[in-house]
Amino acid sequence: MTGDPHQMSRRQLIRHGAWFGAAVGLAVVGGEVLSHVASAPAATGTRPTLRFAQISDSHIGFTGTANTDVTGSFERAIRQVNNLGYTPDFVIHTGDLTHLATPAQFDQVNQMLGTLNTPHVFTVPGEHDSVDDAGQKYRSVFGAGTRGDGWYSFDIAGVHVIGLVNTLNLKKLGHLGADQLEFIEKDVASLSSDTPIVVLSHIPLFAMYPDWGWGTDDSTQALSYLRRFSSVTCLNGHVHQLFVKTEDNVTFYSATTTAYPLPHPGDGPAPKPLTLPAGRLHDALGIREVSYTRGQNVLALKEQTLQ
Repeated sequence: MTGDPHQMSRRQLIRHGAWFGAAVGLAVVGGEVLSHVASAPAATGTRPTLRFAQISDSHIGFTGTANTDVTGSFERAIRQVNNLGYTPDFVIHTGDLTHLATPAQFDQVNQMLGTLNTPHVFTVPGEHDSVDDAGQKYRSVFGAGTRGDGWYSFDIAGVHVIGLVNTLNLKKLGHLGADQLEFIEKDVASLSSDTPIVVLSHIPLFAMYPDWGWGTDDSTQALSYLRRFSSVTCLNGHVHQLFVKTEDNVTFYSATTTAYPLPHPGDGPAPKPLTLPAGRLHDALGIREVSYTRGQNVLALKEQTLQ
């Protein structure tokens, strides 16, 4: 880590990140971020070994002027995934599936996710998915095959994927806890250091903006177990905007949302839903494609707005 992330100014944050605007494609090679235009594929010359899509923060059940039809926006995102031109190996939803964690909202999201053209859908919970019961209703619908409070891992096409839960026992920042930290340590212990690692969480695993709770208080210990790997990619939601940060071999990518935008860090006292001018909303919403080609140690990310 270079410098103290708690001391990053708003100007530095914006310089590090890609905020609202045109879609940007990103390729991660050996921990470095290389850009390419979103309309063109990464220049690998080989069909990707693994392809998956990320969607986040659908907030089904939200009512407000920032988006009067979050269900319609989520349906649009699902149609966009289903029209990628290929079948993703899986789709990941990085949390805040619902807005108020009611059984009806979970049932609605579950049915909608079932229309995705993919063999597997994986989720991690957001804080809105556990507002009154420490995530029990969430796990009753989406927790099959997980451990503890809903964390898990799996291997696919030479990539090791870890799904984490950092939205329980919140004070201000995200929190993993001792049991989950032990899980991470044991989970990766037997892996070769050249195994590409993908980590999924709702709240960022770095101190993006602690004043708003955009960070995880024990992430440093979690990441210490991953430092020996040559390529680690962390995908999160929660902040409702694109953001990229690289620390040595670890690159963090915050995703946009399918519901409503939030302000940039420091714009106002708290992150409240933003109401954009007419016709601008879907430019601030979107999905993400991720691909990996075995033997090249490359993860390629491509952003798409909900045009």
